[in-house]
Amino acid sequence: METKIEGLFILEPRVFADDRGYFFESYNKKTLDDLIGKKYIFVQDNESKSSYGVVRGLHYQLAPYSQAKLVRVLQGCVYDVAVDLRKTSPTFGEWAGVKLSGENKRQFLIPKGFAHGFSVLSETAVFAYKCDEYYHPETEAGIVYNDPSLNIDWKVREEDIKVSPKDGLLPGFEKAEMNF
Repeated sequence: METKIEGLFILEPRVFADDRGYFFESYNKKTLDDLIGKKYIFVQDNESKSSYGVVRGLHYQLAPYSQAKLVRVLQGCVYDVAVDLRKTSPTFGEWAGVKLSGENKRQFLIPKGFAHGFSVLSETAVFAYKCDEYYHPETEAGIVYNDPSLNIDWKVREEDIKVSPKDGLLPGFEKAEMNF
């Protein structure tokens, strides 16, 4: 289902469960292309493990190496956020969030031109995502997680939030480099 922001989708897979466990297709290119009417070719998979209160983000790569991402949680629960950085978009500067967990198996499709981040709501979480562009450190950019103009509710008490030193030094929304 598309969110209030054009191009940003929450995907609900069809899960087959019984007393033995479950099965579902976590990715099917044709199904995704047919559902959203756009073709993605993913070239890199990433995975991270984090503890409660960790906030990773808000991250993105600048053009020409910007990335679309298909994100999900394998274990635990996170609150996942995408911020629209497309300057010509009617929702520029707006964000949408969704709870992703190993239990609900939801996925979040984040197109190019968005900053992305998540907070860990469970004791630990294993987070996995596909990217349609390779990592290029020279185009890495970000926005500080607690920018007051974005006012993102990370669903974690401020005193419990843990960020990397690098993420804590990211610029605010108004000063962040964007070329989308």
